[in-house]
Amino acid sequence: MTQTPIPNPDPSQVLDDVLCSEQKRDGQNEETVDVASASLGSPGRVLSIDARVERAWAHWNKLGRPKYIVAPMVDNSELPFRLLCQKYGAQAAYTPMLHSRIFSETEKYRNQEFTTCKEDRPLFVQFCANDPDTLLEAAKRVEPYCDYVDINLGCPQRIARRGNYGAFLMDNLPLVKSLVEKLVQNLNVHVSCKIRIFPNIQDTLSYAKMLEDAGCSLLAVHGRTRDEKDGKKFRANWSAIKEVKNALRIPVLANGNVRCIEDVDDCIKETGVEGVLSAETLLENPAVFAGFRTAEWAKGSEEEEEFVDGGLDQGDLVVEYLKLCEKHPVPWRMIRSHVHKMLGDWFRVHPQVREELNAQNILTFEFLYGIVDQLKELGGRVPLYKKRKIDNTLKQQESPPPPKVQKTLES
Repeated sequence: MTQTPIPNPDPSQVLDDVLCSEQKRDGQNEETVDVASASLGSPGRVLSIDARVERAWAHWNKLGRPKYIVAPMVDNSELPFRLLCQKYGAQAAYTPMLHSRIFSETEKYRNQEFTTCKEDRPLFVQFCANDPDTLLEAAKRVEPYCDYVDINLGCPQRIARRGNYGAFLMDNLPLVKSLVEKLVQNLNVHVSCKIRIFPNIQDTLSYAKMLEDAGCSLLAVHGRTRDEKDGKKFRANWSAIKEVKNALRIPVLANGNVRCIEDVDDCIKETGVEGVLSAETLLENPAVFAGFRTAEWAKGSEEEEEFVDGGLDQGDLVVEYLKLCEKHPVPWRMIRSHVHKMLGDWFRVHPQVREELNAQNILTFEFLYGIVDQLKELGGRVPLYKKRKIDNTLKQQESPPPPKVQKTLES
């Protein structure tokens, strides 16, 4: 989400906008072109609704019908983080929301905020916009490098209200329709949308049908209203998502209430959607889709005794993330944010190390690797947990677990 410039900014914020490497990336995008995607032909131009729906499903099937998807997150779903999540089970990902006007006008913004590589697929590139022509100009710059151009119709934050985009376009549905139609009629790549629900289910269904009729090939539904910003306070409405899924003919994704891999499976079973997006949970634990849980969701569950140390911790994940950042440079502010999120449980045990990070205006990889080493040396490791594998034959015979497993449970 693009922030309004602040007079006399904090020096650390300015430094955090600098890329984490001066490595030249000229020509990077040229190496990532997927010729197949670029030659699809416009998915919606002068096609009947039946033909558009058929093409939408053909495209989704071609991508492998991904179920586990990294949601768009401002400053947080950038390339290195997407690749880290992919290593641990994510099957598709969204970029952070990009501001269509700034993306069209500013080369520096494009180079810093949108990076990709050949392994970064399937990929949704998301834009916020309130002008069809500006949106199209931005979308044309990325269409050879992604599988969907996505329109953000769900951001509920005040900056979206001020900028008249995101969920606040729910007050101007003719404009929303024109944004979708403009892209569908002029792009070669498929167009998707991400929405929030209305308080009234019939309004939500009418909204979703309008998007499908306008040529949207895939719809992601966040099961909260525009006013329900706090995900911990308000549960996502899976029943509403199910009704949208049943009303539409195109693929539908769900967003909301995902704390672990079992939640993903429950959501798909309950709503019938094709896949599920995760955001906040992934920031703390990028290995969610591989079945790992933080202590909060393992030790506090009814099945607590089934979870054991998975042999992975957030410090390990930070190191892997930093190595990806060295290979694929991004602004330091993104790296700082991820380190805070992933090491949050450790910082609560050793707050003095967090203060050391906060006081560091100029970040380096050496310093950040040192932070992880320091936390591990201080002790109090916080592991990620996985369900203990149980031999079903032994379970049926009600035999005790073998000694090796018993020892693991006692440790």
